[in-house]
Order: sequence, then C-alpha cells, then structure tokens
Amino acid sequence: MAMQRRRGGKRQQQRKKREKTPIQWDPKTKLGNLVANGKISSMHDALTSGLPIREPEITDILLPDLDDEVLDVNMVQRMTDSGRRVKFVITVVVGNNNGFVGLGQAKGKEVGSSIRKAIENAKVNIMEIRRGCGSWECGCGKPHSIPFAITGKSGSVEITLKPAPQGIGLATGDVAKKILTIAGFKDCWTYTEGQTQTTVNYAKAVMNSLQKNVEMRVLPQDKQKLGIILGATELVPVEEKQEPIVEEAS
Repeated sequence: MAMQRRRGGKRQQQRKKREKTPIQWDPKTKLGNLVANGKISSMHDALTSGLPIREPEITDILLPDLDDEVLDVNMVQRMTDSGRRVKFVITVVVGNNNGFVGLGQAKGKEVGSSIRKAIENAKVNIMEIRRGCGSWECGCGKPHSIPFAITGKSGSVEITLKPAPQGIGLATGDVAKKILTIAGFKDCWTYTEGQTQTTVNYAKAVMNSLQKNVEMRVLPQDKQKLGIILGATELVPVEEKQEPIVEEAS
C-alpha cells in the first residue's frame, strides 16, 4: 500500500509539473498551426473542423486536465534465429472525466516508453461523447448517464450500454467501468456477450458503442427532453448566499 501511494503521489506531481510548464512544439499540420496561433481554442472546434488530429500536443493544449489509465499490459514473444524476442503491447485510455475520451495502443521493448507512446496515440484518437438522462425511472434531465441504449462490438465481444437512474452507479465490468468513469459517466447498465476476458476487444467494444452514440441522429425535442449534451459540461459557479440584513430597532 505504501508503494502504491508513493507511485500515485509521484505521478500526480509529474502531472502538475507538466501542467505548469508551457508546451513548446513546432506544429507540422494545419490543425496544429491553427491551435498554436490561437484560432482554435477548444477541443470541440478542433473535432468539428474536419481536420485530423495528428499531433498529441494539440490535445495537451486544448485539454490540459487529461487523466490516463493503463487497461492492459500484454507480453508478446517471438522466436528468431538470434533467439527469443520479447515485446510489450500496452492499451491505455485517456479522458478528462467530462465528455472527452480516447483509446490508444503501442508496442515496444520497454514498458515505460510503450506506455508513453500509447498515451500519445490515445490523445490523437480523442473523441467527444454524448451524455444525458435516458432512463424512464429518473427523468432528472441531467447528463449523468447514456441518453439511449446503444450496442458496440469488437471481435467476439458485444456490449450494450443502457441508461440508468441516478444512484445506480456503473454496473459493468472493470474495463468498461474505467473507460466510462474517465469519460464522465456516473450511472450506466451494461449487458455483454462474448469473450470479455480479452481486455483489448472489451475496451474497443465500449469505445465502438460510444462512437455510435455520437453518430446517431437525435431530434431537437429529444435533446431537450433527455438533457443530452455533447462534450464537456459547463460548470455553473455557485452564487454565494447573502446573509439577511437585520435592522436594529431604534
């Protein structure tokens, strides 16, 4: 437990240090130049511009509060004439816990460098998700769950995400729970089929369902009824309560 706390604390310190230091890079794409020049200042505008994200620095600038989670570390061995070669395949998910999530994979000889490469690939694959309150048992109109049931598939794994009322939590497996949590969902029911022990296919099936959730067309009246939002939720500042003024009796 002590070692886990130390590692977590060190990781948080490194993340805070990265956030404080300004990002310096030479953009090589059209979208990178627009972000560096300040013409695009939000991830929503970057994704709707029609230009592909090819540089992870774009995501670092537009979403500085990203968290990352390692989903799977798989060791791959191959026999050659010179001997046995070992490589590691890393699967990582990144998100800001508020409407943006991305999945990335990388393969390398060392775990540390492979994780960093997988995080960069996940930042390039970032996408904007849709949230709402599609549960007939709730009807609160807040974006805490899936707006409607959707099914995603990858390999033999097929997963169906269903809206859930407030207080249910994420009733799903560990891999899907990590992805949905880092994406910003609070409540969700799931139904899975296939070999869910395959972590990579399980994670890709969840991402496939979220992608279909965004691509589905929704009527304006349904958006208002289900409280559907795309992307981040704007935080409304809480107004300070003013103490009542008591007039002194003359």
